[in-house]
Amino acid sequence: MASQFDISGKRIFVAGHKGLVGQALVRRLAREPVTILTTSRSEVDLRDQSATKAYLKQVVPDIVIVAAARVGGILANATYPVDFLNDNLLIESNLIAGSHEADINRLLFLGSSCIYPREAPQPMREDALLTGPLEPTNKWYAIAKIAGIMLCQAYREQYGRAYISAMPTNLYGPGDNFDLNNSHVIPALMRKIDAAARDGAESVEIWGTGMPLREFMHVDDLADALVFLLKEYDEVEHINVGTGEEVTIAELARRMMAAMGYQGELRFDTSKPDGPPRKVMDCSRLAALGWRPQYDLAAGLKQTYDWYHREIGKGDLRLGAA
Repeated sequence: MASQFDISGKRIFVAGHKGLVGQALVRRLAREPVTILTTSRSEVDLRDQSATKAYLKQVVPDIVIVAAARVGGILANATYPVDFLNDNLLIESNLIAGSHEADINRLLFLGSSCIYPREAPQPMREDALLTGPLEPTNKWYAIAKIAGIMLCQAYREQYGRAYISAMPTNLYGPGDNFDLNNSHVIPALMRKIDAAARDGAESVEIWGTGMPLREFMHVDDLADALVFLLKEYDEVEHINVGTGEEVTIAELARRMMAAMGYQGELRFDTSKPDGPPRKVMDCSRLAALGWRPQYDLAAGLKQTYDWYHREIGKGDLRLGAA
């Protein structure tokens, strides 16, 4: 069956191509008969409205993917609320408005699962958006992403633009951020376990009870889903992108230890908070369209560790190292 949108021969601008998602998108799009366009921050600061709009009018891609964003962990969000809100509002507004002004009719905006209320029913459905208070630790980032969704909807309603939004679950994979100060759970755990293995430690400690349930998706699966959505999806409502597989933090750590060949003991610091007991997205709408993930968690963790060990772990990466 023919796709709704034929991307063959199209020129696709990936904004944020150096990030975790952007790198994966470039890898995935390289398998399609398309021309991939990228630009560095030194060439075009996407927070600069005039520079961004001038670039889009000069290059005029057929499709724009908004994977650029200011991202970070809880500490960064708490320390720089203005930057997280303002920078992300500027990036998405400049790209979305600039695409319209350059008469680019196809755009895909990337959000985050943090757009949903802190107490949203689980699994989280798309219609949970704006039904309750946000998680305070990342509300600035979440509000900016919600604004991006609404801006795509507004351009669709007022101008008939085929602008869509996708909300990924927790991601991991090659190109992830392994800085212990602001990385997410998988790269942080991976670095901890790697350090324990290097040091010959008998155990590795993780925060909390290990009981919270979370969902994780390999970034290459996300990129494949996004290319699928570019071809097949054209609705006003944003769409969740995930695996539907839940795992406890403790089981995640055990699978990671197995993937990394570490045979020590897992210890839990129960004085540290667990966070929400469960956080998983309902991805039934995406599944109904016919897309399925390819990576299971064990294979994804092994592939990610192999990349980490090859690209980053050559030097001294014990916990005290920068």
